[in-house]
Amino acid sequence: MAKSYRFYEFSVLKCNSNESATKGDNAMSKKIRTEAVDYLFQGILSLEDKEECYTFFEDICTINELLSLSQRFEVAKMLREHKTYLEIAEKTGASTATISRVNRSLNYGNDGYDMVFERIGLGEAKEEKAE
Repeated sequence: MAKSYRFYEFSVLKCNSNESATKGDNAMSKKIRTEAVDYLFQGILSLEDKEECYTFFEDICTINELLSLSQRFEVAKMLREHKTYLEIAEKTGASTATISRVNRSLNYGNDGYDMVFERIGLGEAKEEKAE
């Protein structure tokens, strides 16, 4: 019979795992680094303003894909603001699984969220947390 875990127990187990919770573990990065993905990113980098982003992403993504991406970005912002999972779920509609995945990326990922937040002027929240 499968063991069931309370959420906090699950979180502790995942955080102590050395397999996937290592900062800079680029297993996914190695899988996505293809010529096609490079070409996609080159296209994205060619966009000049928000309106061009809307035009391009409305063509390349479904509505749900785009909303999912924006939801994850909002979840990351709220996690950096030290909001609780409950507050985040209520405001964004994100599942606790999605919130947990984003939190894992913030804590053990490649610092991509941090890089972008810093560039758009939202770098302060993480600094407060570090103090």
